[in-house]
Amino acid sequence: MSDSPDKRSEWRAILHVQARIAVLFVPVVASLLLIAALAGNDRKSVPDVDRTVTGSVR
Repeated sequence: MSDSPDKRSEWRAILHVQARIAVLFVPVVASLLLIAALAGNDRKSVPDVDRTVTGSVR
């Protein structure tokens, strides 16, 4: 395998750009996970009783 130094530096540059782009998505993913966790906790605290149905309609 005869990889020239130019090819290696090109691949390093490509990986460097990809890593910088990936770092931009870390806060987005973290905030979505936080929102999902908070929404999941709110849903569990809601009772399973349907308040729209009265005793006379059942």
